[in-house]
Amino acid sequence: MSDQDLFYLLALLKVDGVGDIMAKKLLSHFGNAESILKAKANQIAGIDGVGSVLLKNLKDKTIFEKANKELEFIKSDGIKTSFFQEEDYPDRLKHCIDAPVLIFSTGNIDLQNRKIISIVGTRQITSYGTEFCKKLIEDLVPLDPVIVSGFAYGVDIVAHQLAMENNLQTIGVLAHGLNQIYPRTHKKYMAKMEVNGGFMTEFWSSSNPDKEKFVRRNRIVAGMSEATIVIESADKGGSLITANLANDYNRDVFAVPGRVTDKYSQGCNNLIKTQKANVLTSAADLVYILNWDVENRVKTVQKQLFVELESDEQKIYDYLLKNGKQLLDIIALECDFPIFRISGILLNMELKGVIRPLPGKLFEAI
Repeated sequence: MSDQDLFYLLALLKVDGVGDIMAKKLLSHFGNAESILKAKANQIAGIDGVGSVLLKNLKDKTIFEKANKELEFIKSDGIKTSFFQEEDYPDRLKHCIDAPVLIFSTGNIDLQNRKIISIVGTRQITSYGTEFCKKLIEDLVPLDPVIVSGFAYGVDIVAHQLAMENNLQTIGVLAHGLNQIYPRTHKKYMAKMEVNGGFMTEFWSSSNPDKEKFVRRNRIVAGMSEATIVIESADKGGSLITANLANDYNRDVFAVPGRVTDKYSQGCNNLIKTQKANVLTSAADLVYILNWDVENRVKTVQKQLFVELESDEQKIYDYLLKNGKQLLDIIALECDFPIFRISGILLNMELKGVIRPLPGKLFEAI
């Protein structure tokens, strides 16, 4: 994005009444921010959601002073910007309707073709939570995931530290501008995080870490990740908000179970009890449910067997590999085989060692 395009985009985002959803609506109609801000009132008035107050605010000249000040900060401090229509914008976040139009970042963040998970939880992490997080991240190292969290006390900073110790990329999503850090005691971790990962925020340099901004921050943590993991949580807390946002975005959520008497297991246990999260007892649970072992299974089948599959068998195997475990009836329907034929084909595949039956007439590729 050119400096001129960025300047007008910043100005648009400073218009009172233009949030992320309205900005995307206007950009979709006009193509770019400059055209929006130079358009006549009658050109904008017909757009759904645009009223007389917003029309007036779009003509507010002070937005250009604010945009110019922020642009100077961005350039002087080497801040990177990611526009929601650009390739370097977090891919999964693009599909969230309320995702930020513009993200600011520092460090060496690389999200292209990466496995991305967020790890969140209480600010009062216990030894149980710490040990679980340590084992989880160590076991995930061969899959080289990106670890996202909020750089807060407790679970957040433990996850970031463990990611760094294991040479995994880690990203802190902040609830304020990049000209400061909160909490200040975590400043000592910044330089190392920016070597392999970094920091990300939607907030301008004028933004302080106010309470409501942490909730807004959480939607980025949930939206950019393939899955959200809650390590420990009381029955109320920011990590549960993140988990609910992840569910709203149709992401997988995992929670670490704990004793019913433990205060910081109550939130996790409730997520599991209300079926808002998968039980997470080890890295294997995560890998299995997210289907991250598909590549390994393909390699295993190719290396081990070089099994010659009939065309019908190959069709079913490819389907199961892509979609995970499936009911016999669904396999027959999706692969266009009559029921009386599918049973025999599946039996032959089982004997060849490329699929396995599961309880409830389910089958999965090995």
